[in-house]
Amino acid sequence: MSAFSSTPLLPTLVESLSEQGLVQPTEVQSQTLKPLLDGRCLLGVSETGSGKTLAYVLPMLHSLKTLELNGSSVSKPRRPRGLILVPGRELGEQVSRVLKGLTHRTRLRVRTVLGGSAKKVARRSVAAPFEILVATPGRLTQLLDSGDLSLKDVRTLVIDEADQMVDPGFLPVAQRILKSCPPKVQVVLFSATLPSSLDGVISSLFPSAPVRVRTHGSTRLVATLKTINRNVVGGDRKSALLQVLSEGASSAGTMVFVNTRAQLDRVSGWLSNAGLAHSSYRGQMERQERRISLAKFRSGEVDVLITTDLGGRGLDIERVERVVNVHLPKDLDNYLHRVGRTARAGRAGVVVNLVTQRDHLLLTKVRRREERARR
Repeated sequence: MSAFSSTPLLPTLVESLSEQGLVQPTEVQSQTLKPLLDGRCLLGVSETGSGKTLAYVLPMLHSLKTLELNGSSVSKPRRPRGLILVPGRELGEQVSRVLKGLTHRTRLRVRTVLGGSAKKVARRSVAAPFEILVATPGRLTQLLDSGDLSLKDVRTLVIDEADQMVDPGFLPVAQRILKSCPPKVQVVLFSATLPSSLDGVISSLFPSAPVRVRTHGSTRLVATLKTINRNVVGGDRKSALLQVLSEGASSAGTMVFVNTRAQLDRVSGWLSNAGLAHSSYRGQMERQERRISLAKFRSGEVDVLITTDLGGRGLDIERVERVVNVHLPKDLDNYLHRVGRTARAGRAGVVVNLVTQRDHLLLTKVRRREERARR
């Protein structure tokens, strides 16, 4: 499809998209729109920055608004019709922003119940009638246990970042949530990567055979991403990192990745001693502290964000022009998620890898992906 205006989407949605400069759907949006509007269950795998959030948000908004226009408005409190399950608070807030940017014309109501918020705030959030809920699993199950929420009216359940959410540890929670929904609920899973080891777990979550969509870019690195590998001489990562950060535009947003909390603290010390302002973002921080750090980076108050693999999931920050892997991950999927923080939505980006002998196996896999991107 060449434009959103040629799709079955409601005119109010098309107008809201146009106001944001969104005229033409991406590959994943084009491939998934019809089956989702038809009510089909769907499994979508598409590279980071490809527009997955809009791919499931638009059909949900269209379907729920159509119900209202046909005389079936939501009148009961605590009973959403659309449920979006996310692994963490930051992604939940991003999804909520996308939804609210498209609801000023449709007037559909969006609520969030995310980890880190007080229970009484979560209860108050769902106390009145609304259409769409964005939730993390822990907070959602608490509301179900207390009777403050019912999923009996849910028409569509979306699980975002499915490879992170749908693992054997999460499976009982997912099944509990599914059992709380109607038997014929439309289940939609999206992810940037999806290991074959999770096939059995995923299949058990669909009430009917899903449509499977995998975009061409899901198996390769983005063509607009430039990769630079720098050998670390004598194990001196500090000098190598400071050299990288001294290059390029000073205002460029740079995400610096490490593997462990100890490595993050060490790198933070290097930058502090060098007088380089930065923020840190890792799982062991207090949620409020993590939000403040992320806000400083997002606003441009600081230009460097040091993070673990937590920062490689779900964050969409437009100003990220460069990713630096001080310590490369062992897993290719984690690498793809990290570098997916830049070169998003067709923009150019750079990844700089600080390389030691142990990284050669991973880099061989990366080179194969780059070769696919050039074909």
